[in-house]
Amino acid sequence: MFALANWTFLDAAILSAHAHPPHEDPQIPPPVHVQFIDWVPGICSLLGMLIINLIDKDRIRGDDYGDSTAVWRARLFLFIGFAFMAGGLAGSVSLVLKHVMMDYPEQYTYYGYANVSQNVALMLSAVVLWIAQSAQTEYDYSLTL
Repeated sequence: MFALANWTFLDAAILSAHAHPPHEDPQIPPPVHVQFIDWVPGICSLLGMLIINLIDKDRIRGDDYGDSTAVWRARLFLFIGFAFMAGGLAGSVSLVLKHVMMDYPEQYTYYGYANVSQNVALMLSAVVLWIAQSAQTEYDYSLTL
């Protein structure tokens, strides 16, 4: 899911780099390209996913650690990771709105849709990785923190 998320946006970036003007009017350049601002939501979601999944799950629960500040710091970093992911999703939705509200042709609104699908897939892959890491046995999955 992680690879599919990044490949979806990379596909949009490659299509944007090779966009040609319409055949009926070759003097008009393509109205929109994928720029750095379009990469920022994906980078934020990727950082959020990394932060969330690098945190030790026992430290969040407070198991086997006598230091209460370690639990507090782990929960703070968990919040920061979720904030990065939520900010990435919000940024990608705002980019879709930019592409849709500017009445670009359908081939150019794909850039925004690819951005949203990248961020949603990154969030889902973070959830899957969280569940897989918190399993005690091979066939035991729980959604507890």
